[in-house]
Amino acid sequence: MRHPSVLVLSVAALCTGLLADSQALQADQKTGTLDIYFIDVEGGAANLLVTPEGESLLIDSGYPDNQGRDLNRIVKVAKDVAGLSRIDHAMVSHWHLDHFGNHAALAAQFGIGTFWDRGIPDSLSEDPGFPDRIAAYRAASQNQSQALKAGQYVPLKSGQTKLSLRVLCASRETVVGEGAENPFASRHQPQPDDPSDNSASIALLVKFGEFRYLTCGDLTWNTEAKLMIPRNPAGRIDLFMVTHHGLPVSNNPALVLALDPVSAVMCNGPKKGGAESTLKTLREVQSMQQWFQLHRNVDLDPALQAPAEFIANSVPTADCQGQWVLARVAADGSSYTIQIGADGRRHEFRTRKEH
Repeated sequence: MRHPSVLVLSVAALCTGLLADSQALQADQKTGTLDIYFIDVEGGAANLLVTPEGESLLIDSGYPDNQGRDLNRIVKVAKDVAGLSRIDHAMVSHWHLDHFGNHAALAAQFGIGTFWDRGIPDSLSEDPGFPDRIAAYRAASQNQSQALKAGQYVPLKSGQTKLSLRVLCASRETVVGEGAENPFASRHQPQPDDPSDNSASIALLVKFGEFRYLTCGDLTWNTEAKLMIPRNPAGRIDLFMVTHHGLPVSNNPALVLALDPVSAVMCNGPKKGGAESTLKTLREVQSMQQWFQLHRNVDLDPALQAPAEFIANSVPTADCQGQWVLARVAADGSSYTIQIGADGRRHEFRTRKEH
């Protein structure tokens, strides 16, 4: 939900200019764009979608605590950049601290309409603090969160250009028998089973006209294969959120190469994700024009990473200002731009015609 448009008359021309700069990034019903923000939460995840109809969906909310660092960054982007007055829909991809750490705080401070998740487990062995955290989430959602299953759609409004958000995978269950056969199926080499909640992540396919965007939370190797073998239900996509911060237990080549994304954004931290093996897989993608990183991996040779102009933050967490990345899709879905921060260069991409 957006703030109503306000015309402010002022003798301060400078203030008028600053207002114009801020509004230039806000999608609205006049421009009809779909905006996808990748908010830096230092190796967690916070992905904000704002539709042409003015609805918002936040997928994940970063780490709690840290003097409100991630909470404040999310609110700043939502309120000051995207022009929102609350979050209409908030989703949890899976139940790890770096993904639902601020849902309760956001509900109290900024407001959340509908809560979506994969269903709440009775316990989470990898997180001793889960009972307290999930109690806060239940209270914030008033025990009304909606559990998503593979094949379901998230009911956001669709305007002149058709918009759909479909769950391809949730709680280790996937859509079955859809799409063309995956020519990269043989690239799957099974890894040890992952019992953590990462492997139960929600994978969400967003379609806007011909544009396709896929985000898979922290989905891990073998579940990625289950989703993509023998058939690829997502097709070939335009934009990919690199899975699991770019860690090597995810980003199975059988998934990444079959998706064949034209562009990608990696929500890594300075010392989390951005693994060399994942970057190698991205370089192998036939249609890849460019990927962006929220952070430079400070432990990896810069030559193996995206060029500096495609990295939003290049300093350690202690000094990081939390620059974000925005993908903005044209009103008809035929093209999109990706930029770093409000003043960053807009890199232009054409939406692919064949999926």
